[in-house]
Amino acid sequence: MNSTSKDNSQKKVRGSYFISIISVSMVLLMLGIISLLLINAKNLSDYAKENIGFTLFLENNAKPSDVDRLKKTLQISNYTTSYKYVSKEEARQIMKEELGKDFTEILGYNSLPNSIEVLIDSKYSNPDSIESIRKSLGKFTAIKEFYYQKSLVSLVNKNVQNLTFAGIFISSLLLLIAITLINNTIRLSVYSKRFIIRTAQLVGATKNFIKNPFITGGVAMGMLGSAVSSMVLVFIVLILQQNFENIITIQGIWLVILIMFVLGSVITGLAANFAVEKYLKLDTSKLYFEN
Repeated sequence: MNSTSKDNSQKKVRGSYFISIISVSMVLLMLGIISLLLINAKNLSDYAKENIGFTLFLENNAKPSDVDRLKKTLQISNYTTSYKYVSKEEARQIMKEELGKDFTEILGYNSLPNSIEVLIDSKYSNPDSIESIRKSLGKFTAIKEFYYQKSLVSLVNKNVQNLTFAGIFISSLLLLIAITLINNTIRLSVYSKRFIIRTAQLVGATKNFIKNPFITGGVAMGMLGSAVSSMVLVFIVLILQQNFENIITIQGIWLVILIMFVLGSVITGLAANFAVEKYLKLDTSKLYFEN
């Protein structure tokens, strides 16, 4: 009978410890994901901004030499990441595929101009820089019109800034939640052993002697939780890299894992210390009711 009761008690303790590790792991995983997104925020920002560009519509009578000179200028410019020359025939074919019919059959001629589509570096993906580029290209007589979506450029820059602030806010909130949940988990674990703490105290054990096993156990729980969440995070990153290789980098994950291990061990260690300290100071009469 006693053996069965002892086995059940050990199973409950192991089950409680396992649930505590999983709880710590889930909280740290969410914090790790947000931290990874913040570390890769610049890559995310650059990815969004480098899909912004402008289109140069060319004069129908532009000389090939003037067009070549314009291309060379774009090629050597710091703001250009890539450019593509689109002839009026290519533009007609693109519009035919989009509309489902050839508009030249109605007009009787191709009214579309030759053009150059330019993608720019993220550093220049703002209205002021693009306007400066437009003015610098104003000297080329081959250019009929300089076109870009000003509202889209402003919207992308605004959204990138808002997402950065949102990421910082969410990560701060998750850190607060992580501290609260981990602290409550450790407190419950210590609460179940409050009578053992009082017994050790009554037989003359020092505070440090009583606290050390709990702190060590808390740090071990934090380390195990960090290890579990780190493995899951690495798995998630490897999957994301298959589709977003240039956005989510494997280099940033090591810093996130280090942060998770430090936070996991520090928070659990401190929580265990404060929880044990509380029961060391508590009156014996309150041990039956205090949580």
